[in-house]
Amino acid sequence: MRFPRHRRLLAALATTPLLAGCFASGGDDGGAADARDGSRLRVALAFPPAENLSPYGADATILSRLGVTEGLTALDANGAAAPALAASWRREDDRTWLFTLREAAFQDGTEVTPAAVAAALTHATEAEPAPAALSGVTLTAAAEGRTGVRVTTGTPDPVLPLRLSSPSLAVLSPKAYDSEGAADPVGTATGPFELTRVDGSTGAGLDRFDDYWGGRAQASGIDARFIADGTARANALRTGEIDLAEAIPVAQAATLDADTRRETATTRTTSLLLNTESGVFQDASLRAAARAAVDTSALAQGVYEGHADAGAGIYGPAVTWAEGKRVRPTGRAQAGRPAGASLTLATYDNRPELPEIAQVVEQQLEKAGFTVTLEVREYSRLESDALAGKFDAFVLARNTLVDTGDPVAVLASDYTCDGGYNIAQLCDTTVDRAVAKAEGTADPGQRQDAAMAAEAAILRTDAVVPLVHQRVITGVAGPVAGALLDPYERTLVGSGTRR
Repeated sequence: MRFPRHRRLLAALATTPLLAGCFASGGDDGGAADARDGSRLRVALAFPPAENLSPYGADATILSRLGVTEGLTALDANGAAAPALAASWRREDDRTWLFTLREAAFQDGTEVTPAAVAAALTHATEAEPAPAALSGVTLTAAAEGRTGVRVTTGTPDPVLPLRLSSPSLAVLSPKAYDSEGAADPVGTATGPFELTRVDGSTGAGLDRFDDYWGGRAQASGIDARFIADGTARANALRTGEIDLAEAIPVAQAATLDADTRRETATTRTTSLLLNTESGVFQDASLRAAARAAVDTSALAQGVYEGHADAGAGIYGPAVTWAEGKRVRPTGRAQAGRPAGASLTLATYDNRPELPEIAQVVEQQLEKAGFTVTLEVREYSRLESDALAGKFDAFVLARNTLVDTGDPVAVLASDYTCDGGYNIAQLCDTTVDRAVAKAEGTADPGQRQDAAMAAEAAILRTDAVVPLVHQRVITGVAGPVAGALLDPYERTLVGSGTRR
Protein backbone atom coordinates (compact mmCIF):
# COMPACT_ATOMS: atom_id res chain seq x y z
CA MET A 1 0.00 0.00 0.00
CA ARG A 2 1.40 3.40 -1.05
CA PHE A 3 0.27 6.29 1.10
CA PRO A 4 -0.95 9.55 -0.50
CA ARG A 5 1.74 12.19 -0.52
CA HIS A 6 -0.19 14.66 1.65
CA ARG A 7 -0.61 11.97 4.35
CA ARG A 8 3.14 11.30 4.40
CA LEU A 9 3.83 15.03 4.71
CA LEU A 10 1.49 15.31 7.68
CA ALA A 11 3.09 12.27 9.31
CA ALA A 12 6.56 13.73 8.87
CA LEU A 13 5.55 17.11 10.31
CA ALA A 14 3.77 15.47 13.23
CA THR A 15 6.82 13.44 14.24
CA THR A 16 9.42 16.22 13.96
CA PRO A 17 9.38 17.14 17.69
CA LEU A 18 9.86 13.49 18.64
CA LEU A 19 12.98 13.22 16.53
CA ALA A 20 14.57 16.48 17.63
CA GLY A 21 16.72 14.74 20.24
CA CYS A 22 18.15 12.15 17.89
CA PHE A 23 21.71 12.29 16.61
CA ALA A 24 22.41 14.89 13.92
CA SER A 25 25.05 17.48 13.25
CA GLY A 26 24.44 20.95 14.55
CA GLY A 27 22.22 23.19 12.47
CA ASP A 28 20.87 20.43 10.26
CA ASP A 29 17.18 20.49 9.38
CA GLY A 30 16.94 16.70 9.69
CA GLY A 31 15.51 15.80 6.29
CA ALA A 32 12.43 17.91 5.73
CA ALA A 33 9.74 16.42 3.55
CA ASP A 34 10.18 19.11 0.90
CA ALA A 35 13.90 18.36 0.45
CA ARG A 36 15.35 19.09 -2.96
CA ASP A 37 16.74 16.34 -5.15
CA GLY A 38 20.31 15.93 -3.96
CA SER A 39 23.34 14.19 -5.39
CA ARG A 40 24.40 10.76 -4.28
CA LEU A 41 26.55 10.38 -1.20
CA ARG A 42 29.78 8.40 -1.42
CA VAL A 43 30.46 6.60 1.84
CA ALA A 44 33.39 4.43 2.97
CA LEU A 45 32.71 1.87 5.71
CA ALA A 46 35.38 -0.04 7.59
CA PHE A 47 33.71 -3.43 7.82
CA PRO A 48 32.69 -5.53 4.81
CA PRO A 49 29.63 -7.69 5.40
CA ALA A 50 30.55 -10.75 7.45
CA GLU A 51 27.16 -12.50 7.27
CA ASN A 52 25.66 -11.58 3.89
CA LEU A 53 24.07 -8.47 5.44
CA SER A 54 21.94 -10.51 7.80
CA PRO A 55 20.20 -8.13 10.22
CA TYR A 56 20.76 -10.53 13.11
CA GLY A 57 24.51 -10.26 13.61
CA ALA A 58 27.47 -7.91 13.17
CA ASP A 59 26.17 -6.66 9.81
CA ALA A 60 23.11 -5.08 11.46
CA THR A 61 24.98 -1.86 12.17
CA ILE A 62 26.06 -1.59 8.51
CA LEU A 63 22.39 -1.47 7.61
CA SER A 64 21.47 1.05 10.32
CA ARG A 65 24.46 3.29 9.59
CA LEU A 66 23.45 3.48 5.93
CA GLY A 67 19.88 4.43 6.79
CA VAL A 68 18.38 1.17 5.53
CA THR A 69 16.77 -0.43 8.57
CA GLU A 70 14.78 0.69 11.59
CA GLY A 71 13.21 -0.94 14.62
CA LEU A 72 10.21 -0.08 16.72
CA THR A 73 12.33 2.33 18.76
CA ALA A 74 15.58 4.27 18.50
CA LEU A 75 18.01 5.82 21.00
CA ASP A 76 17.95 9.55 21.68
CA ALA A 77 20.94 11.69 22.59
CA ASN A 78 20.61 10.71 26.25
CA GLY A 79 20.46 6.99 25.56
CA ALA A 80 16.73 6.73 26.25
CA ALA A 81 14.24 4.94 24.00
CA ALA A 82 12.70 7.23 21.36
CA PRO A 83 9.91 6.61 18.83
CA ALA A 84 10.79 5.05 15.47
CA LEU A 85 8.30 2.70 13.77
CA ALA A 86 6.40 2.77 17.04
CA ALA A 87 4.92 6.20 17.74
CA SER A 88 4.30 5.33 21.39
CA TRP A 89 4.14 2.46 23.88
CA ARG A 90 2.96 1.62 27.36
CA ARG A 91 3.64 -1.13 29.85
CA GLU A 92 0.52 -3.18 30.59
CA ASP A 93 2.06 -5.39 33.28
CA ASP A 94 5.53 -6.54 34.30
CA ARG A 95 5.88 -8.81 31.24
CA THR A 96 3.70 -7.12 28.61
CA TRP A 97 4.09 -3.96 26.53
CA LEU A 98 1.76 -2.52 23.88
CA PHE A 99 3.43 -0.61 21.03
CA THR A 100 1.35 1.66 18.78
CA LEU A 101 2.65 1.84 15.21
CA ARG A 102 2.88 4.97 13.12
CA GLU A 103 1.72 4.97 9.49
CA ALA A 104 4.67 3.73 7.43
CA ALA A 105 5.52 1.65 4.38
CA PHE A 106 8.07 -1.01 3.58
CA GLN A 107 10.38 -0.39 0.65
CA ASP A 108 8.61 -3.09 -1.37
CA GLY A 109 5.45 -0.96 -1.29
CA THR A 110 3.53 -2.89 1.34
CA GLU A 111 2.15 -1.39 4.53
CA VAL A 112 3.85 -1.71 7.91
CA THR A 113 1.11 -3.58 9.75
CA PRO A 114 0.94 -5.04 13.25
CA ALA A 115 0.98 -8.53 11.73
CA ALA A 116 4.11 -7.77 9.71
CA VAL A 117 5.92 -6.30 12.72
CA ALA A 118 4.94 -9.22 14.95
CA ALA A 119 6.17 -11.66 12.30
CA ALA A 120 9.50 -9.81 11.98
CA LEU A 121 10.10 -9.94 15.73
CA THR A 122 9.16 -13.63 15.76
CA HIS A 123 11.70 -14.35 13.01
CA ALA A 124 14.37 -12.60 15.11
CA THR A 125 13.58 -14.83 18.10
CA GLU A 126 14.01 -17.90 15.90
CA ALA A 127 17.31 -16.83 14.32
CA GLU A 128 20.42 -18.96 14.93
CA PRO A 129 22.54 -17.73 16.50
CA ALA A 130 20.15 -15.43 18.31
CA PRO A 131 20.69 -11.68 18.00
CA ALA A 132 22.80 -10.35 20.85
CA ALA A 133 19.94 -8.06 21.88
CA LEU A 134 17.88 -11.14 22.76
CA SER A 135 20.58 -12.81 24.83
CA GLY A 136 18.82 -14.43 27.77
CA VAL A 137 15.43 -13.07 26.70
CA THR A 138 12.33 -14.92 25.54
CA LEU A 139 9.64 -12.84 23.88
CA THR A 140 6.53 -13.27 21.79
CA ALA A 141 4.84 -10.65 19.61
CA ALA A 142 1.25 -10.51 18.42
CA ALA A 143 -0.84 -8.06 16.43
CA GLU A 144 -3.42 -6.08 18.38
CA GLY A 145 -6.03 -4.29 16.33
CA ARG A 146 -5.17 -1.99 13.45
CA THR A 147 -2.13 -0.28 15.01
CA GLY A 148 -0.96 -2.28 18.02
CA VAL A 149 1.77 -4.84 18.61
CA ARG A 150 1.73 -6.58 22.00
CA VAL A 151 5.14 -7.89 23.09
CA THR A 152 5.28 -10.32 26.00
CA THR A 153 8.50 -11.47 27.64
CA GLY A 154 9.09 -14.72 29.49
CA THR A 155 10.30 -12.83 32.53
CA PRO A 156 9.93 -9.14 33.45
CA ASP A 157 12.06 -7.00 31.11
CA PRO A 158 12.03 -3.37 32.26
CA VAL A 159 14.22 -2.21 29.37
CA LEU A 160 12.25 -3.76 26.50
CA PRO A 161 11.81 -0.42 24.65
CA LEU A 162 15.60 0.01 24.77
CA ARG A 163 16.12 -3.58 23.63
CA LEU A 164 13.87 -3.09 20.61
CA SER A 165 16.06 -0.20 19.44
CA SER A 166 18.82 -2.69 18.59
CA PRO A 167 19.86 -2.71 14.91
CA SER A 168 19.60 -6.51 15.05
CA LEU A 169 15.85 -6.23 15.75
CA ALA A 170 15.08 -4.20 12.64
CA VAL A 171 11.65 -4.71 11.09
CA LEU A 172 11.57 -6.08 7.51
CA SER A 173 8.61 -6.87 5.27
CA PRO A 174 7.22 -10.43 5.04
CA LYS A 175 8.96 -10.77 1.67
CA ALA A 176 12.37 -10.61 3.39
CA TYR A 177 12.16 -13.94 5.21
CA ASP A 178 12.65 -17.40 3.74
CA SER A 179 11.80 -20.85 5.05
CA GLU A 180 15.38 -21.39 6.25
CA GLY A 181 15.25 -18.45 8.65
CA ALA A 182 17.37 -16.08 6.55
CA ALA A 183 16.39 -12.42 6.17
CA ASP A 184 17.17 -10.37 3.05
CA PRO A 185 17.16 -6.57 3.62
CA VAL A 186 17.39 -5.70 -0.11
CA GLY A 187 14.27 -3.67 -0.85
CA THR A 188 12.41 -4.86 2.25
CA ALA A 189 13.29 -2.39 5.03
CA THR A 190 11.70 0.91 6.11
CA GLY A 191 14.54 3.45 6.29
CA PRO A 192 15.14 6.54 4.12
CA PHE A 193 17.47 4.59 1.82
CA GLU A 194 16.69 1.35 -0.01
CA LEU A 195 19.41 -1.22 -0.54
CA THR A 196 19.29 -2.07 -4.25
CA ARG A 197 22.65 -3.67 -4.96
CA VAL A 198 25.27 -5.57 -2.98
CA ASP A 199 28.66 -6.15 -4.57
CA GLY A 200 29.90 -8.88 -2.25
CA SER A 201 32.49 -7.49 0.14
CA THR A 202 33.41 -4.46 -1.98
CA GLY A 203 30.39 -2.19 -1.92
CA ALA A 204 26.66 -1.58 -2.13
CA GLY A 205 24.24 0.76 -3.85
CA LEU A 206 21.24 2.45 -2.27
CA ASP A 207 18.51 4.66 -3.65
CA ARG A 208 16.33 7.15 -1.85
CA PHE A 209 13.07 5.64 -0.60
CA ASP A 210 10.53 8.29 -1.52
CA ASP A 211 7.77 6.89 0.72
CA TYR A 212 9.82 7.10 3.91
CA TRP A 213 7.56 8.04 6.82
CA GLY A 214 10.04 10.60 8.15
CA GLY A 215 10.20 12.65 4.95
CA ARG A 216 12.02 12.40 1.65
CA ALA A 217 15.80 12.12 2.03
CA GLN A 218 17.88 15.03 0.77
CA ALA A 219 20.41 12.79 -1.01
CA SER A 220 19.21 10.82 -4.01
CA GLY A 221 21.13 7.72 -2.97
CA ILE A 222 24.31 6.29 -1.53
CA ASP A 223 27.27 4.59 -3.13
CA ALA A 224 28.92 2.66 -0.30
CA ARG A 225 32.37 1.13 -0.43
CA PHE A 226 33.74 -1.33 2.11
CA ILE A 227 37.38 -0.33 2.65
CA ALA A 228 38.97 -2.32 5.46
CA ASP A 229 42.30 -0.48 5.24
CA GLY A 230 42.09 2.72 7.30
CA THR A 231 44.82 4.52 5.39
CA ALA A 232 42.97 3.81 2.15
CA ARG A 233 39.77 5.27 3.65
CA ALA A 234 41.58 8.44 4.67
CA ASN A 235 43.22 8.73 1.26
CA ALA A 236 39.90 8.30 -0.52
CA LEU A 237 38.45 11.17 1.54
CA ARG A 238 41.50 13.35 1.02
CA THR A 239 41.46 12.90 -2.77
CA GLY A 240 37.74 13.57 -3.07
CA GLU A 241 36.71 10.02 -4.00
CA ILE A 242 34.28 9.78 -1.08
CA ASP A 243 32.25 12.15 1.06
CA LEU A 244 32.11 10.30 4.38
CA ALA A 245 34.66 7.90 5.87
CA GLU A 246 34.11 6.13 9.17
CA ALA A 247 36.84 5.16 11.65
CA ILE A 248 39.72 7.30 10.39
CA PRO A 249 42.95 5.94 11.92
CA VAL A 250 44.58 8.11 14.55
CA ALA A 251 47.78 8.05 12.49
CA GLN A 252 45.90 9.54 9.55
CA ALA A 253 43.93 12.18 11.45
CA ALA A 254 46.66 14.82 11.20
CA THR A 255 46.81 14.43 7.42
CA LEU A 256 43.20 15.61 7.06
CA ASP A 257 42.15 19.25 7.14
CA ALA A 258 40.79 20.19 10.54
CA ASP A 259 37.36 20.98 9.12
CA THR A 260 37.01 17.44 7.74
CA ARG A 261 37.62 15.70 11.08
CA ARG A 262 34.87 14.97 13.57
CA GLU A 263 35.88 13.38 16.88
CA THR A 264 33.10 11.77 18.88
CA ALA A 265 33.32 10.23 22.33
CA THR A 266 31.95 6.73 22.09
CA THR A 267 30.86 3.93 24.36
CA ARG A 268 33.40 1.68 22.62
CA THR A 269 35.99 -0.03 24.79
CA THR A 270 39.00 -1.90 23.40
CA SER A 271 39.76 -4.90 25.59
CA LEU A 272 42.04 -7.90 25.84
CA LEU A 273 39.85 -10.99 26.14
CA LEU A 274 41.46 -14.09 27.62
CA ASN A 275 40.17 -17.59 26.80
CA THR A 276 39.16 -19.08 30.14
CA GLU A 277 38.01 -22.44 28.74
CA SER A 278 41.13 -23.82 27.07
CA GLY A 279 44.81 -23.10 26.68
CA VAL A 280 47.17 -21.14 28.83
CA PHE A 281 44.54 -18.81 30.32
CA GLN A 282 42.50 -21.57 31.88
CA ASP A 283 44.88 -20.81 34.75
CA ALA A 284 43.49 -17.81 36.66
CA SER A 285 46.95 -16.93 37.96
CA LEU A 286 48.25 -16.55 34.40
CA ARG A 287 45.26 -14.37 33.52
CA ALA A 288 46.23 -12.22 36.47
CA ALA A 289 49.80 -12.12 35.21
CA ALA A 290 48.60 -10.95 31.81
CA ARG A 291 46.46 -8.23 33.38
CA ALA A 292 49.40 -7.05 35.49
CA ALA A 293 51.66 -6.95 32.43
CA VAL A 294 49.51 -4.53 30.43
CA ASP A 295 50.18 -0.78 30.70
CA THR A 296 46.94 0.84 29.53
CA SER A 297 48.17 4.44 29.79
CA ALA A 298 50.90 3.66 27.26
CA LEU A 299 48.24 2.48 24.83
CA ALA A 300 46.00 5.54 25.23
CA GLN A 301 48.79 8.07 24.90
CA GLY A 302 51.03 6.11 22.54
CA VAL A 303 48.95 4.16 20.06
CA TYR A 304 45.95 6.52 20.18
CA GLU A 305 48.00 9.72 20.53
CA GLY A 306 45.63 10.99 23.20
CA HIS A 307 42.46 10.21 21.19
CA ALA A 308 41.43 7.64 23.82
CA ASP A 309 41.30 7.18 27.59
CA ALA A 310 43.11 4.49 29.56
CA GLY A 311 40.91 1.49 30.33
CA ALA A 312 39.04 1.85 33.62
CA GLY A 313 36.45 -0.89 33.21
CA ILE A 314 34.04 -2.41 30.73
CA TYR A 315 32.27 0.98 30.58
CA GLY A 316 34.22 4.14 29.82
CA PRO A 317 33.77 7.92 30.21
CA ALA A 318 31.08 8.16 27.52
CA VAL A 319 28.83 6.17 29.88
CA THR A 320 28.66 9.24 32.07
CA TRP A 321 27.25 7.63 35.21
CA ALA A 322 29.65 4.68 35.33
CA GLU A 323 32.72 6.12 37.06
CA GLY A 324 30.79 7.41 40.05
CA LYS A 325 29.22 3.98 40.60
CA ARG A 326 32.24 1.79 39.83
CA VAL A 327 32.93 -1.06 42.27
CA ARG A 328 36.47 -2.24 42.94
CA PRO A 329 36.92 -5.95 42.07
CA THR A 330 37.88 -8.14 45.02
CA GLY A 331 39.10 -11.72 45.30
CA ARG A 332 41.27 -11.71 42.17
CA ALA A 333 43.86 -14.47 41.75
CA GLN A 334 47.46 -13.67 42.49
CA ALA A 335 49.66 -13.25 39.42
CA GLY A 336 51.54 -16.43 38.53
CA ARG A 337 54.83 -16.96 36.70
CA PRO A 338 54.37 -17.37 32.92
CA ALA A 339 57.72 -19.17 32.54
CA GLY A 340 57.56 -18.98 28.76
CA ALA A 341 53.93 -20.17 28.46
CA SER A 342 52.91 -20.01 24.79
CA LEU A 343 49.77 -18.30 23.53
CA THR A 344 48.18 -17.04 20.33
CA LEU A 345 47.00 -13.43 20.38
CA ALA A 346 44.60 -12.39 17.60
CA THR A 347 42.97 -9.21 16.36
CA TYR A 348 41.62 -7.69 13.15
CA ASP A 349 42.76 -4.84 10.93
CA ASN A 350 39.43 -3.19 10.04
CA ARG A 351 40.13 -0.82 12.90
CA PRO A 352 43.72 0.13 12.11
CA GLU A 353 44.79 0.88 15.68
CA LEU A 354 44.02 -2.67 16.80
CA PRO A 355 47.04 -4.40 15.18
CA GLU A 356 49.28 -1.74 16.70
CA ILE A 357 47.65 -2.21 20.11
CA ALA A 358 48.08 -5.97 19.74
CA GLN A 359 51.77 -5.51 18.93
CA VAL A 360 52.29 -3.40 22.05
CA VAL A 361 50.35 -5.92 24.16
CA GLU A 362 52.45 -8.71 22.61
CA GLN A 363 55.62 -6.91 23.71
CA GLN A 364 54.26 -6.31 27.21
CA LEU A 365 53.24 -9.96 27.61
CA GLU A 366 56.59 -11.20 26.35
CA LYS A 367 58.37 -8.88 28.78
CA ALA A 368 56.32 -10.56 31.55
CA GLY A 369 57.52 -14.01 30.42
CA PHE A 370 54.91 -15.23 27.94
CA THR A 371 55.75 -16.51 24.45
CA VAL A 372 53.32 -14.87 22.02
CA THR A 373 52.30 -15.57 18.42
CA LEU A 374 50.33 -12.69 16.90
CA GLU A 375 47.66 -13.32 14.25
CA VAL A 376 45.94 -10.49 12.36
CA ARG A 377 43.11 -10.95 9.83
CA GLU A 378 40.14 -9.05 8.48
CA TYR A 379 37.24 -9.33 10.93
CA SER A 380 34.99 -11.33 8.59
CA ARG A 381 37.72 -14.00 8.37
CA LEU A 382 38.30 -14.04 12.13
CA GLU A 383 34.94 -13.89 13.89
CA SER A 384 33.93 -17.55 13.69
CA ASP A 385 37.29 -18.73 15.03
CA ALA A 386 37.16 -16.18 17.85
CA LEU A 387 33.68 -17.26 18.92
CA ALA A 388 34.76 -20.90 18.76
CA GLY A 389 37.56 -20.21 21.27
CA LYS A 390 40.43 -20.95 18.88
CA PHE A 391 42.63 -18.15 20.23
CA ASP A 392 44.14 -17.75 23.69
CA ALA A 393 43.75 -13.97 23.68
CA PHE A 394 41.87 -11.52 21.51
CA VAL A 395 42.00 -7.74 21.18
CA LEU A 396 38.45 -6.53 20.55
CA ALA A 397 36.90 -3.09 20.11
CA ARG A 398 33.35 -3.40 21.45
CA ASN A 399 30.63 -0.77 21.74
CA THR A 400 29.26 -1.57 25.19
CA LEU A 401 25.80 -0.13 24.45
CA VAL A 402 25.42 -1.05 20.77
CA ASP A 403 23.18 -4.09 21.13
CA THR A 404 20.36 -2.56 23.14
CA GLY A 405 21.42 0.72 24.73
CA ASP A 406 21.05 -1.12 28.04
CA PRO A 407 24.34 -1.37 29.98
CA VAL A 408 23.50 -4.88 31.18
CA ALA A 409 23.07 -6.37 27.70
CA VAL A 410 26.77 -6.47 26.82
CA LEU A 411 27.51 -8.23 30.10
CA ALA A 412 24.96 -10.96 29.33
CA SER A 413 26.07 -11.50 25.72
CA ASP A 414 29.83 -11.31 26.28
CA TYR A 415 30.48 -12.78 29.72
CA THR A 416 27.80 -15.27 30.77
CA CYS A 417 27.67 -19.01 30.21
CA ASP A 418 24.91 -18.68 27.60
CA GLY A 419 26.20 -15.45 26.05
CA GLY A 420 26.09 -15.35 22.26
CA TYR A 421 29.27 -13.24 21.88
CA ASN A 422 31.38 -14.80 24.62
CA ILE A 423 34.87 -14.68 23.06
CA ALA A 424 36.42 -15.12 26.52
CA GLN A 425 34.46 -18.40 26.88
CA LEU A 426 33.68 -17.29 30.44
CA CYS A 427 31.31 -19.43 32.47
CA ASP A 428 31.33 -18.35 36.11
CA THR A 429 28.39 -18.83 38.47
CA THR A 430 29.13 -15.66 40.43
CA VAL A 431 29.17 -13.63 37.24
CA ASP A 432 25.97 -15.24 35.97
CA ARG A 433 24.19 -14.48 39.25
CA ALA A 434 25.35 -10.84 39.24
CA VAL A 435 24.29 -10.32 35.63
CA ALA A 436 20.92 -12.01 36.26
CA LYS A 437 20.33 -9.68 39.23
CA ALA A 438 21.08 -6.65 37.07
CA GLU A 439 18.79 -7.93 34.33
CA GLY A 440 15.94 -8.25 36.80
CA THR A 441 16.31 -4.76 38.28
CA ALA A 442 13.72 -2.27 36.96
CA ASP A 443 14.59 1.02 38.61
CA PRO A 444 17.10 2.81 36.29
CA GLY A 445 19.46 3.97 39.05
CA GLN A 446 19.42 0.63 40.82
CA ARG A 447 19.95 -1.12 37.48
CA GLN A 448 23.09 0.97 36.95
CA ASP A 449 24.31 0.00 40.42
CA ALA A 450 23.67 -3.67 39.67
CA ALA A 451 25.47 -3.37 36.34
CA MET A 452 28.55 -1.99 38.05
CA ALA A 453 28.47 -4.80 40.62
CA ALA A 454 28.31 -7.27 37.74
CA GLU A 455 31.20 -5.47 36.03
CA ALA A 456 33.27 -5.96 39.20
CA ALA A 457 32.38 -9.68 39.26
CA ILE A 458 33.55 -10.04 35.66
CA LEU A 459 36.78 -8.09 36.20
CA ARG A 460 37.50 -10.30 39.22
CA THR A 461 37.92 -13.26 36.85
CA ASP A 462 40.49 -11.42 34.67
CA ALA A 463 38.73 -12.81 31.61
CA VAL A 464 38.78 -9.27 30.25
CA VAL A 465 41.41 -6.56 30.57
CA PRO A 466 39.99 -3.16 29.53
CA LEU A 467 42.69 -1.41 27.49
CA VAL A 468 41.32 1.91 26.22
CA HIS A 469 38.03 3.76 25.83
CA GLN A 470 37.89 5.08 22.31
CA ARG A 471 36.90 8.25 20.59
CA VAL A 472 36.03 7.76 16.94
CA ILE A 473 37.24 10.05 14.17
CA THR A 474 34.92 10.39 11.18
CA GLY A 475 36.05 12.03 7.95
CA VAL A 476 33.44 14.43 6.58
CA ALA A 477 34.13 16.25 3.32
CA GLY A 478 33.54 20.01 3.29
CA PRO A 479 30.31 20.04 1.25
CA VAL A 480 28.62 17.41 3.43
CA ALA A 481 26.04 18.40 6.03
CA GLY A 482 23.89 16.36 8.37
CA ALA A 483 26.19 13.42 9.08
CA LEU A 484 24.79 11.52 12.06
CA LEU A 485 27.47 11.01 14.69
CA ASP A 486 26.55 9.37 17.98
CA PRO A 487 28.36 7.59 20.81
CA TYR A 488 26.53 4.34 20.07
CA GLU A 489 27.86 4.18 16.47
CA ARG A 490 24.48 3.10 15.11
CA THR A 491 24.00 5.98 12.71
CA LEU A 492 25.98 7.75 10.01
CA VAL A 493 23.64 8.67 7.14
CA GLY A 494 20.04 9.80 7.52
CA SER A 495 17.34 11.64 5.64
CA GLY A 496 19.01 15.01 6.32
CA THR A 497 22.52 14.01 5.19
CA ARG A 498 23.47 15.77 1.97
CA ARG A 499 26.29 17.22 -0.13
